[in-house]
Amino acid sequence: MLFLTIDWSSVGIKIAQLLLSLSILVILHEFGHYITARWFKCRVEKFYLFFDPWFSLVKKKIGTTEYGIGWVPLGGYVKIAGMVDESMDKTQLKQPPQPWEFRSKPAWQRLIIMLGGVTVNVLLAFIIYAMILFVWGETKLPMKNIKNGIWCVDSLANELGLQTGDKILSVNDKPVEYFDDINAALIVGDHLTIERKGIQQNINLPVNLIEKIVDKGKRSPIVALRIPTIVGEVPDTAAAYKAGLKPNDQIIGINAVPTVYFDEVRSALHQHKGDTVAVHVQRGNAQIILIVPVSAQGTIGFVPLQPDVATLQKMGLYQFDQKKYGFFASFPAGVIKAGEKLDFYIQQFKKILNPNTGAYKGVGGFKSMGSVFPSSWDWQTFWNITAFFSIVLAFMNLLPIPALDGGHVLFTLYEMITRRKPNQKFLEYAQYAGMIILLALLLYANGNDWLGWNK
Repeated sequence: MLFLTIDWSSVGIKIAQLLLSLSILVILHEFGHYITARWFKCRVEKFYLFFDPWFSLVKKKIGTTEYGIGWVPLGGYVKIAGMVDESMDKTQLKQPPQPWEFRSKPAWQRLIIMLGGVTVNVLLAFIIYAMILFVWGETKLPMKNIKNGIWCVDSLANELGLQTGDKILSVNDKPVEYFDDINAALIVGDHLTIERKGIQQNINLPVNLIEKIVDKGKRSPIVALRIPTIVGEVPDTAAAYKAGLKPNDQIIGINAVPTVYFDEVRSALHQHKGDTVAVHVQRGNAQIILIVPVSAQGTIGFVPLQPDVATLQKMGLYQFDQKKYGFFASFPAGVIKAGEKLDFYIQQFKKILNPNTGAYKGVGGFKSMGSVFPSSWDWQTFWNITAFFSIVLAFMNLLPIPALDGGHVLFTLYEMITRRKPNQKFLEYAQYAGMIILLALLLYANGNDWLGWNK
């Protein structure tokens, strides 16, 4: 019988981060609608985090507005009087328009109210990225400082035509300045130029690269940095443990052949499956040799350690660019970073809309969103993910789908251009259609997480 072991503590931390991130984004998005509605003297009847069909977890009425927390964590809403929204409450719409209703306001005011949430999400992303740069600065690895090429983590990179040791010069004829951006560039790229053993080559990327990534259930990057072989864990049942290998040992050779990187050690061990090898180890200031049997799978039974930036620089393998930002300098840098992330998301979205890419298979729901958070709480990572989610939320809300802000914006712009207000019944039916579309997308995305392609 096969038992699956789940680390519920790490799952709980991921869920907590996801809920906190979404709560921040939803509250501030809805606040954008709320504050602009109040600015134009519209009555706001409800302001809710999460949805509240049948009952609320918490609610309190202050003035004319009921503030509360619902029990369905799929977003949130503000109910503005005189507006066709997701509540589909049409009772008030049957009455004569009142001055404090949304429908009584000029089109330009209604447009600003509908753009309020998206505007707040965009500003929030700018501010979060700015504060990340101000507090933690930025550490990046220039591609020019990678002297011995990239590491093909698994077979997918080899299927693309890459080999460990290749130097990636450009993607879509555009040089990639930093290694930190290379995997994102590959995902949305069409072709790349590499240097292999001093010779430049062009590689065409498959149109369905994202589909290949999804089908493999891949969570690791396509290519990674070549790392030194520093021992992290050695189970007491492993051959390496019995031979005397210890955590923090560095493997510097196999059978007297020097090795610098983990991929070289792994390749050497695979060449000696079932044999016994001499493992040359640097332990502190001493060099020792351990005689270790290699398994039929080409392993000796240890988990490599992922060195941090300081270790890699101290070993002289890579030189990182580390930049600190002053308070005022962080804001324009935050705007640039947010713009780059938005551009990357738009490129991904284009891939999703093209059936030939198979990228639609990678559309995920809450499980996928939660999986991007680390299993231990890290504020820098949390805020980076939250800022990106804020950009995604702003972009998705601007799509011209009824029931989304973009649908309301589309109808309002139509009114401003034609000077004719859309029929109330049409708006109601459009709202129903939009809600059906959104429900279908929600079911599809979360179905991908649990039942479909999104492993």
